[in-house]
Parts: sequence; C-alpha cells; structure tokens
Amino acid sequence: MGKRMFPKPAPIWWKKCRTTCQTLIIPFCCFQGVRLILLPTTFDVLLLGILIGVACVLYFEWI
Repeated sequence: MGKRMFPKPAPIWWKKCRTTCQTLIIPFCCFQGVRLILLPTTFDVLLLGILIGVACVLYFEWI
C-alpha cells in the first residue's frame, strides 16, 4: 500500500513516545541477548525476538 498524498502530521506526544522507545530499545535488546547467552530459556528467546521486531519497526518507521 502506498503512502497517502497528504498524510496528517503525527501528534507531538506520539513523536516523543517513539523517540523515547527508539532510544531505549537497543540497550534492552543487548541486555536480553546477554541474558539469553547466560541462561537460555524459551521465554528469553521469544522476548528477544519481539524486542528485535519492535526495534526494526521503530527504526524503519513502519508505524
């Protein structure tokens, strides 16, 4: 689906929230990766996958 011709600007609170999440997601992924190496469980693998997915969504600006 293509981009709209004249998209509405995002609210300021949404931009601040997205910027904050972009700042925090990489340290969380690194921490979870170290935790996965030290004590691997199914929950850690799933959580790391979700965090990496959220990081991709935020950095490629899919939302």
